[in-house]
Formats: sequence, structure tokens, C-alpha cells
Amino acid sequence: MRSGQIIRPIFAPAIEPGCRRPHTFRASVDALANPAPSLIYRGIPVVRLSRSFVIAVAVLASLHLYIGARLLPGLPIGAGGWIAGVAILMFSWVTMPLSMMTRGMVQPWADRIAWAGLVMMGFFSSLLVLTLLRDIALLPTTLLAPAEVVTAVVPASAMLVIAVALLVTLIGFANARRRARVVEVEIPLSNLPAPLHGFSIVQISDVHVGPTIKRGYVDAIVDAVNVLAPDLIAVTGDLVDGSVRQLASHVAPLGRLKARHGAYFVNGNHEYYSGEREWSAELRRLGMRVLENEHVVLTHDGAKLVVAGVTDFSAHQFDPRQRSDPSAALKGAPSEAGARILLAHQPRSAPAAASAGFDLQLSGHTHGGQFWPWNLFVRFQQPFVAGLHRLNRLWVYTSRGTGYWGPPKRFGAPSEITRIRLVPAT
Repeated sequence: MRSGQIIRPIFAPAIEPGCRRPHTFRASVDALANPAPSLIYRGIPVVRLSRSFVIAVAVLASLHLYIGARLLPGLPIGAGGWIAGVAILMFSWVTMPLSMMTRGMVQPWADRIAWAGLVMMGFFSSLLVLTLLRDIALLPTTLLAPAEVVTAVVPASAMLVIAVALLVTLIGFANARRRARVVEVEIPLSNLPAPLHGFSIVQISDVHVGPTIKRGYVDAIVDAVNVLAPDLIAVTGDLVDGSVRQLASHVAPLGRLKARHGAYFVNGNHEYYSGEREWSAELRRLGMRVLENEHVVLTHDGAKLVVAGVTDFSAHQFDPRQRSDPSAALKGAPSEAGARILLAHQPRSAPAAASAGFDLQLSGHTHGGQFWPWNLFVRFQQPFVAGLHRLNRLWVYTSRGTGYWGPPKRFGAPSEITRIRLVPAT
């Protein structure tokens, strides 16, 4: 068998034109996720509003009203301050849904609206959580404390909520927009052949090239990866949020990725939202190997290494023939391989990967929660949130992501470019 030969299972991985589901956008609230324009008039989308979308916007309005009602009366800001506060809340309420509806709008307005709405989404998220926490803390104070204490605490706590929300948003913005740091990880594998000791894999994941992440951001990632001179590069999905037509020029720097054994890619759920077939073709054109329930056999200084990849855990929802299948991806792999590595976008693939006989799974998807407090809830959907974990004999490394999705905000979950070294288990 030739080094680097691709082994495909008896499986039709391509999505036929008639099989694709309508495009959706996954906002923080799923009901905001499908406001696809029915027509474009002078660059402005005219939208058929679904019932779920209207309900979601109404809920969003009620949450903004709640914040205004709980914070503004307690602030010593006068009539001008009230007007400014209401205007900011109205701006947030309007731009947040609009930021999910920019595909089809003309540039540069599409990106400007997306930037405004997504920044406000990050600020609103912190403001809402902190307002709720303030109300919980104020309840015993208003019931038990003297009136003069309550009179002092109410305005001070309202100002504190706004100040902390602003500070967290600014810090989160700086963290999101800087180039991801390099994280070093050693993973011990049993029976690892000597030639594979120190084999290096650089993983990038969840870049989310789209309205706020463009070519310059991607260029910086590629430069940082190439400096590391890895043996192999793994790109574990959710690379894009938009079509090839919109984003090809911004993804193009990935064609400069350099590694001894090349760069490998698996699709995430956002590739399916954005046109998986077209993106797979484009990434192959850029020189990546797109693995869809298949594997390659690499020869590294005389030792064999299996690198496999599966379609996204949710791929069957778009086409039943695209169902993620780690066992199919490993079918026909040589038994004498020194290590079996699986690229799988979602950590939820781990139980099937362990059963199939893989030694290591590299995943992303979670963003490590991206920013507090949502990092506390990821564990209810995924078995692993971030970092290195063990499932039976399978190691699973979950990247916090190299970019960000939605709000340009990272707080408590820094982005990363991960350099993994394989070492022998002791």
C-alpha cells in the first residue's frame, strides 16, 4: 500500500443536490436561526418571518425590557441618561437578530451590521446574567436590611453590573481578536514505535471565517502554524460561516499550510450549514485532504500511522448517507500501525471511536464554552469541554478553538493553536 493512500469505505459520502436541507443559522437561541431572506431589494433582505423567529424576537425584547426595568430606575442618570439607556437597549434588540440575517446583504453593510449585532450580543449576554445575579443578591437585602442600606445598595449595584459587563466585554473582545496562543500537549500512547516518538500534530479548529473573521486573521494563524514545523496538520471543522463565493478569498491563506505529511480536514456542523460539498472541493483545491469516514496510512521514518476522519456527528441530519462512522473510517487499516488517530469535529464521537479501536481522537466544536457562564453548560451536550481526557484506552483532546463563533468575545476560555506530541506511555 502506498504511503498516503486514501482508503474509502463502501459508502457514498457526497451529498446529492436534492438531499441538502435548507440553510440554517445557529444563533444562541435556535429560533433565531432561520431568517433566510426570500428576496433582496437594493441590497436589503426582505424576510419571510417564521412563527418561531417572531417568538424569539419577542422573547429577546422581553429580556431587554427586563434589563431596562431593573437597572435604569436605580441609576442616578437623569432624563438624558434614561434616553441613552433606552436607545442602547433598543439598538441591541434590533441589531442582534439582524446580525444573523446578513447573508445576501450588500457589502460593506452586511459586515457592519454583523459587527454591531454580534458585539452587542456579547455585551447583552453578560448584562443579562449579571442583572439576574444582582436581583438574586438584592432579594435578601431588600427584605432584611434597613431602608438607608437598600437606598445605597440599589444604585451602586446597578452601576457595578454595567461596569462589569462592559469590562468583561472589552477583555473578551481583546482575547477573541488576538492571535490564538500555542498550547503544548504531550499524549502518551502505548506500544508507540520509536520512529513516532515526538511525532508532532498541530491542530486548529473552529476558526469560523465569516463576517468578523477575515483573511488577515487567517493569515496570522497560518504563519503561527508554519513556524511550528509540524509533521502533520489537523483542521477539525467549523472553518467557515458562509459560502465559498463569499469567503474563498479569506480562506485562501490555508493553502500556505506546510507540514511533512500535509494538512487534513474534517467537516464540522457549520460546513453543512454553509455548503459542505462546495467547501470540501475548495479545501481540496487548496491542498488539504478532506477525510469523510475514511483514513490514510502514513509512513514516518519506517513506522506506519493511521490518520482517519469522520463526517460531523450531525451530518446524517443533512444526508443519511453522510452519517458519521468511526468504524467505517478505520475499515481496512493495517493492524501493524503504530498509532490510530481520528479527527472528529464533536467530542460526542468518542464512544464510537473507542469501540472502533482508535488510540487518539482530536476534536473541537465546544470552544471551551467561549465565555462565562456558557462554559458551564457545554458539559450537558458534550462529554468533554476542553483539554485532554481518557475514555477507556482512547485519549480525547478537545480544542477550545482557534477563532470564535458569534460574539467576538472570549472570557475564561482562551483560543488555541495546539501542538500535540506523541510520546510513549510509561
